[in-house]
Amino acid sequence: MSLPMPVAVGMWIVIGVLLLLVVLGGRRRLARRTGRLVPTPPAAPPADDLGPARLGPIEATYVSTTLAGDWLARVGAHGLGDRAAARVSVHDAGVLVARAGAADVFVPADALRGVGLAPGMAGKYVGADGLLVLTWLAPSDGRVRAVELDTGLRTRHPADKTRLLEAVRSLTAAPDETTETLPKETP
Repeated sequence: MSLPMPVAVGMWIVIGVLLLLVVLGGRRRLARRTGRLVPTPPAAPPADDLGPARLGPIEATYVSTTLAGDWLARVGAHGLGDRAAARVSVHDAGVLVARAGAADVFVPADALRGVGLAPGMAGKYVGADGLLVLTWLAPSDGRVRAVELDTGLRTRHPADKTRLLEAVRSLTAAPDETTETLPKETP
């Protein structure tokens, strides 16, 4: 049986709209569900308060943010699950991920818990430690308690991955202990 062209096109349009509604509904449910688990991330400070740039900006892809340790538990709340082209820079104040078409993600230096490499996470698998993953603590916003998150980045140029890894590691390193000489007590 052959359908007239206008009917066939109309059916494909209806199917496409239905699929789009299913996808948008799923994204909305993910954002609502993770919004109860993940606090609003800190806003990036003004450029003058970031401190000198240790690295960057370098071109990368912001892959997604997941709950720490569960790289399939994508966070949809606060736009953290939206993949985007990004420019990443490391400053004394923290790591700034300036995303194209989405809100910037700022990870304060004191919130960083670690940095490493991984073969993939929710939404992206590249193999062979192709993603740089920042582990950080999103502080409580008064509504939701603090929670650890993993944020995945894929640098555009492979050489930048090592440079970014070292720059972020320099932020997470414990500050050198001062070797201040204290006067000795006399008995």
